[in-house]
Amino acid sequence: MTLTKRIIPCLDVKNGRVVKGLHFESIKDAGDPVELAEKYSNEGADELVFLDITASDEQRKTIKDLVRKVASVIDIPFTVGGGVKSLEDARNILLNGADKVGINTGAIKNPNVISELMKLFGRQCVVVAIDAKRNYDLKKDKNIFSENGKKFWFEVFIYGGKEATSIDVVEWAKKVEKLGAGEILLTSIDKDGTKDGYDLVLTREIVNSVSIPIIASGGCGKPDDMVNVFKESNADAALAASIFHYQTHGVNGVKKYLKDKQIPVRL
Repeated sequence: MTLTKRIIPCLDVKNGRVVKGLHFESIKDAGDPVELAEKYSNEGADELVFLDITASDEQRKTIKDLVRKVASVIDIPFTVGGGVKSLEDARNILLNGADKVGINTGAIKNPNVISELMKLFGRQCVVVAIDAKRNYDLKKDKNIFSENGKKFWFEVFIYGGKEATSIDVVEWAKKVEKLGAGEILLTSIDKDGTKDGYDLVLTREIVNSVSIPIIASGGCGKPDDMVNVFKESNADAALAASIFHYQTHGVNGVKKYLKDKQIPVRL
């Protein structure tokens, strides 16, 4: 049986509003999270991801009230991340209606929290978000790739893409799987907001390095970008924001297009 590919709209939330940026910067408004969540759920989204994008950077918790409001208007699996550092943070998110917890900076700072979350809530609840960027300063202990004659490795970033960690993305992905992550939300900072397609080198490598599901993120500008990421990397899900927020494409239309291109999706 072929597993269907999931299409996941993403709500990046700042000050209670959905926003969209370019390479995690120059943020602009994209609407009301509750209205958009309800719309995407009704249009046939398979899941929804809600990221409180400044929570870690501002050293505060995710906005619980907003999470609760969003959860009340949708009937699809719902992942929430932003500022999660502890079991208590995760419990609060789940108690307010999320089905899964996304953790990024908190996992880098304390990798053991991944295992703790898995033991308490189950592997299926734990989504480790990884933000990665190409680094052209080659180092011996990194996994080196090349594209268009240029060599690079992928570095993990935290605090909403603001801080480099010098951690190699391939090694980190393998480690979070061992620690108990149920899936990885993999975002290319280089591609974020560009609308010129996912980073296929990055996505393909991580899909091939681990056995847990990978959600490809960063760079989707048209349905063909999703076709490419599924065919070229065999990612389990494609996450997108701009393509949905700015009325370029509806979720249902995108899924019909994918089906026409022989991508197995749930209509």
